[in-house]
Amino acid sequence: RNRLKLKAARRNAQAWLAVDNPGEWLWSFVGGEPKINHFKGRSEVPAVTDEAKAMSKALQKAGFTFVGPTICYAFMQATGMVMDHTTDCDRYAALLR
Repeated sequence: RNRLKLKAARRNAQAWLAVDNPGEWLWSFVGGEPKINHFKGRSEVPAVTDEAKAMSKALQKAGFTFVGPTICYAFMQATGMVMDHTTDCDRYAALLR
């Protein structure tokens, strides 16, 4: 419904196609392999990290919009670039493997 977000989806798709190797580029922000965090509780899990800030700046420089650091960090969590399951989570041990 938001016209700016609809335009951003098109602009971001064009920017994605302009990047040489987008997957490798995005993974470079975490050193090419998943970053495993060992947080004890949910209150320790950040909303933004330095890596997410760097990704946001690079994406914006490449022509992407609506890619703030919070969105970038959520993307990193959702795609497995960072593992933020807390140590008391029942999935924690399985995901360490």
